[in-house]
Amino acid sequence: MSHQQVVYLDNNATTRTAPEVVAAMLPFFGEHYGNPSSMHSFGGAVKAHIDRARQQVADLLGCLAEEVIFTSCGTESDNAAIMSALRSFPHKRHVVTTRVEHPAVLNFCQDLAGRGYEVTFLPVDRQGNLDLDQAAEAIREDTAIVSVMWANNETGVIFPVTEIAQMAKAKGALFHTDAVQAVGKVPIKLSETAIDLLSLSGHKLHTPKGVGVLYVRKGTPFVPYIMGGHQEHGRRAGTENVPYIVGLGRACQLAAERMVEENTRVKALRDRLEKGLLQVEATMVNGDPARRLPNTSSVSFEYVEGESILLMLSDLGICASSGSACTSGSLEPSHVLRAMGVPFTAAHGSIRFSLSYYTTQEEVDYVLQHLPPIIERLRKISPFWARHQARACAAPGYVQP
Repeated sequence: MSHQQVVYLDNNATTRTAPEVVAAMLPFFGEHYGNPSSMHSFGGAVKAHIDRARQQVADLLGCLAEEVIFTSCGTESDNAAIMSALRSFPHKRHVVTTRVEHPAVLNFCQDLAGRGYEVTFLPVDRQGNLDLDQAAEAIREDTAIVSVMWANNETGVIFPVTEIAQMAKAKGALFHTDAVQAVGKVPIKLSETAIDLLSLSGHKLHTPKGVGVLYVRKGTPFVPYIMGGHQEHGRRAGTENVPYIVGLGRACQLAAERMVEENTRVKALRDRLEKGLLQVEATMVNGDPARRLPNTSSVSFEYVEGESILLMLSDLGICASSGSACTSGSLEPSHVLRAMGVPFTAAHGSIRFSLSYYTTQEEVDYVLQHLPPIIERLRKISPFWARHQARACAAPGYVQP
């Protein structure tokens, strides 16, 4: 494999736009340029395509088309869901979320805490799982909303959102889930759950950046976050981003068709990658192995810096990340791994690999060929590794290899 070729294993950060999605979008940059809110038939014809896309999204989510609101991104959807709950129930000043949410929820909730709201941040265990009893205890009569991600963007750990939604409902609180990483990777049938609000993002589903969805269960109180025109039945103002909405509809169709392959072939490639990397000494996989997304792997290489690993991989055309792309640039270890209690020496050397439908075995094997020697080179210059080796040699019963 040529070093000029890109091996893209950072699909939880963003995905390539599927060729089928590009083909669906192109007419709406040209001949179908009408405004869907216009009275004339030229604009009305465009509206029909938005309605079709709305149904395609609803089919993937297992909900009604009228429950789908198009937004600009997952972050907008997350913010809109939480703010709507607080404005719908102004007498309720308590919010429940987790310590491992995406910054779109975590930072929003931290801002709320600074503005007088009470926020409970639920902890996770060493495997990245929530304690359902703790969650139940945290939800109170004055809780406006509970927001728990469907699956973690760094470790892929899947949370029991349907169970927590039932707990919230029993206490009279709304339940929201950031399902940005889960949609298209795990089956979702919202009509059979107590989930009130759900966020998704198009660019994690092989659609361009700039379109998302907020699902609002029929009958759920909702106050618009962006106000202005009557678009989206008065729930989200702003002229519709028609090409991207059409693209998202097509992407949801493709996701439904490819979900079995995502959970078989793609999962097998992820497992092959992990099995190979675990041959490297002092390496661990983060997150509950039994409850994870099929495409995601968080691997910690102890006593080396993740940034150095990523730069050396990048020189070889391999794209991965040290955590959420929305928090990259910080030298602090991932907030998710810190919340899980991953040792400092391992958290700093953590790499997230996230595969997609387009990932091949050749690409995985290319990583397995080049990454172990990178770890070996970095450990040779790591004072932490030298200290670890010295301690190991001094341990009782040590035998020189």
